[in-house]
Amino acid sequence: MSYSVGQVARFAGITVRTLHHYDEIGLLSPSGRSRAGHRRYEDDDLDRLQQVLFYRELGFPLDQVAALLDDPDTDPQEHLRRQHGLLTARIAELQRMAEAVEHAMEAKKMGINLTPEEKFEVFGEHDPEQYAEEVEQRWGDTEAYRESQRRTARYTKEDWQRLQDEAKDWGDRYGALMDEGEEPSGERAVAMAEEHRQHICRWFYECPQEIHRCLGDMYVADERFKSFYDAMRPGLAEHLRDAIHANADRRA
Repeated sequence: MSYSVGQVARFAGITVRTLHHYDEIGLLSPSGRSRAGHRRYEDDDLDRLQQVLFYRELGFPLDQVAALLDDPDTDPQEHLRRQHGLLTARIAELQRMAEAVEHAMEAKKMGINLTPEEKFEVFGEHDPEQYAEEVEQRWGDTEAYRESQRRTARYTKEDWQRLQDEAKDWGDRYGALMDEGEEPSGERAVAMAEEHRQHICRWFYECPQEIHRCLGDMYVADERFKSFYDAMRPGLAEHLRDAIHANADRRA
């Protein structure tokens, strides 16, 4: 059975333009054409597309995805282990790992059920739905996104205020810890990194250590998240990233 480019785009949750681009660069060329010359994708093409999207979710650039898929001697598991540094550096590009995007889910408040007055009262000048469309496009097909949606849809104004208060209190304490010269690998910093992870688990979705580790890298790699944390205290994003890694290493 073959499928049109529009059908495949809907299956995969990507755009027709993306499929055309993959074809143009030789990353994913459809096996056939219709009598009218339109692209037709076979099951094997869909399997390759699934692999392409998987590695794209992990942050691999397209040229490396092509090299990986076209090399019969490549062991995907070993390749992923060797490329761990690349994965973490490109964490902002992840989709599957973005199941763990704490700030994306907190700041964009998908499913938030507040009146405009209540939103302003709770979040001040920040628009909790500013990046709603982007979040849904990038992470809408993840279980963590759906879990966060289910949870936050039930939250009241009081719940959101409590969440915000907890986050502010954590930020104040973390900033004070940095002012005191605490190293990211110090006991207090590591404990606060774990507190950060538990905050995500409690309010949004389950966040295991490896996912949290990737989050920490994203807080530095993505300027929006870096600005969010550095606004609490300059340098906090990188300090937290290192503390998250230290915490994950100790609990491995």
